[in-house]
Amino acid sequence: MPRAFTPKVVTANALLEGDVVYLTADDQWTRDLRQAEVLTDEAVAQIRLLDASSRQAEIVGAYLADVAPTPDGPEPTHFREDFRRTGPSNHFHGKQADLADH
Repeated sequence: MPRAFTPKVVTANALLEGDVVYLTADDQWTRDLRQAEVLTDEAVAQIRLLDASSRQAEIVGAYLADVAPTPDGPEPTHFREDFRRTGPSNHFHGKQADLADH
């Protein structure tokens, strides 16, 4: 029996900066996971991924990442995605410092 579809977001890396980005409901890229569109329908998720993947002048490596919807926005369900959103772990800087302010 196939697995039930779980909520997802479209994520990729910004082409010029390399930052992790997420697709919003209004087709913009954001660096803030809380603003990402949460996809709960598998067919819609696949279409959103195909559309995002075609934007090769903006992003690279688009894929669907599992998330858990929360009142504060989606949260990653896998260590890899949590690590990606906070950036390098060698120093508390950049995105890591920005997250501490929230």
